[in-house]
Amino acid sequence: MYVTHDGTVVAGEGMKVVSTCEMDVHKFPFDTQSCNISIGSAIHCVDEIRLFPFSNSSRVNQFSKEMIKSQGEWEFLRMSVTSHNFTFANRVYENLVYTFTMKRRPLLHVTNFLLPILFFLILDLASFFIADHRGEKLGFKVTVLLAISVLLLILNDILPSMSNQTPLIATYCIVIFALMLLSLLETILVTYLMDKDSESQEQLSLSDDREVKRETVRVTDRNTEERQTRRLCVCKASDEAHELMPVAQEVVNGLQSVEFDALLLILEELKKLKNTLNLHLGCRQRRGKSGQWAARINRAFFIFYVTTVLLFLSLISIAWNS
Repeated sequence: MYVTHDGTVVAGEGMKVVSTCEMDVHKFPFDTQSCNISIGSAIHCVDEIRLFPFSNSSRVNQFSKEMIKSQGEWEFLRMSVTSHNFTFANRVYENLVYTFTMKRRPLLHVTNFLLPILFFLILDLASFFIADHRGEKLGFKVTVLLAISVLLLILNDILPSMSNQTPLIATYCIVIFALMLLSLLETILVTYLMDKDSESQEQLSLSDDREVKRETVRVTDRNTEERQTRRLCVCKASDEAHELMPVAQEVVNGLQSVEFDALLLILEELKKLKNTLNLHLGCRQRRGKSGQWAARINRAFFIFYVTTVLLFLSLISIAWNS
């Protein structure tokens, strides 16, 4: 303690102060925090003791930036000092308020949390290009949804519990999780409709196969009857001309029967090929109502999904930057 000739008393005492302040994590991890440290006398009023800062705000700010070297997760922005008076029991007291402002460095949380969730969302959007009639699409969406659930558990560990408002990062995760859950339910509905349509198509194909077999049997029976009739005619003609040309007639009859059998086989194969093509073209054209509804729902939901994702990401970015 020093006492000068003009009555000024100078006292210096080192002190380490540990203080807590309320944090606003609404914009976590892009948040900026401000904390106050108040210094004053609880006994003496303004008439008895006056408090003046040793340095003004600019010098305090410069000195603090020079002294704070290891900042870790936080980036020091500024420090200011102000004088504040308050009245208690008809007496006026004076306080010095030191306000320091810090900004969180978000790179670690962005790379470890925000970007992986965004990548999973992009994968979920890309899953719309997987065929609906396969089971890989449904299993893929379930896997992505489980990965988001694991990241939500990590969010519970890194997010501070002190907050008066819902953090934007929690809204970001919940909305993306809800969109992916809705996408999974839509995939289940579309898969159900496609399976229902495939069952109806199988029933139609079975009925068409039966009709083709019946028609093939009819054609075969008709060709057999015609073949037998022609052979009888040829045999009668050969009996009448047997005495005149026995050897030549047998050769001609043999050639005619071979050529006729070959033509009948070719005709049967062409008819089978025609019926098969008609069957496949008919299955494509006769698309069931379930398949049509599945295609419409899938197309409409994809447009809704992309529009909602783009709008939500734009709004959440504006809210974080404001």
